[in-house]
Amino acid sequence: MNQVKYNSIFYAVIFIFLFSCQKKEKSYLETIAINDVKLSDPQPGSWRYSHDEKFQQFEDFQKSKKIKPEPGKNIIYLQPVGNFNALQQKEIQLTKEYLNAYYQLETKILPALPNSIIDKTAKRISREGHEQVLASYVLDNILIKRKPKDGVVLMGITERDLYPRPEWNYVFGFASYEDGVGVTSLYRFANGNLTESNFNESLLRLIKISSHEIGHMFGISHCLNANCVMNGTNSLSEADFHFARACSLCQQKLNSSIHYDPKKRLSQLKQFFEKQHLNTELSRTEADLNVLK
Repeated sequence: MNQVKYNSIFYAVIFIFLFSCQKKEKSYLETIAINDVKLSDPQPGSWRYSHDEKFQQFEDFQKSKKIKPEPGKNIIYLQPVGNFNALQQKEIQLTKEYLNAYYQLETKILPALPNSIIDKTAKRISREGHEQVLASYVLDNILIKRKPKDGVVLMGITERDLYPRPEWNYVFGFASYEDGVGVTSLYRFANGNLTESNFNESLLRLIKISSHEIGHMFGISHCLNANCVMNGTNSLSEADFHFARACSLCQQKLNSSIHYDPKKRLSQLKQFFEKQHLNTELSRTEADLNVLK
């Protein structure tokens, strides 16, 4: 009888030992971290070379003051400002589809506002000889006043070039993070002339900058963890180098506020990249899907 008891205890201990040694199932974010690409050393002229920023850990993000989607206030709105041709309208429509998939939030396009709504005091002629619009004027005098009550974010899109202040040449995007309002311009993404041949290049730049600025509105700082859409950007070449993909840490921050279904999100992003033949970003999305299977 004692031997039977001894054997039972022995096997119970072995079972507990083996069970405790089993690998804990990895979370989605731990799983896709294998696809994060380490940042290279900053080069002269790059954002990180000229900006000494603090690494925002997940705990820092949780403590920060930020906008969060909530019932009755959870729609992303796009506000076109200007005169847009058919290709530019298509680009805005596709950006709406992308942001819907990327943030897993309903995204709507508001009726376009004319350029005449911008006062002449907020316009200037650039060094290159084309008209530019003061980005802060667009925020303060146009967008903030028109943000819908059910909108968590309002993103303006203009076909005119933007500048942030007199001493600056231009800016890709500009935002008031506390107000959940931002603006970006199509102008630089296609060198002032959007065509069928440069459409995908321009579109990829637009969806990167738009999702980047909205990410800031949701409290995510510039990413220092990996190559990521939330990396700081000083130039078009640097924006092109950064992925449209959010790294695992930035997705952890985003998912803590929005609580999306990761597989559904990745599947929708895959469909978008397939449809637009954005093959490099498609391969990154497929890599994340593959490690989940």
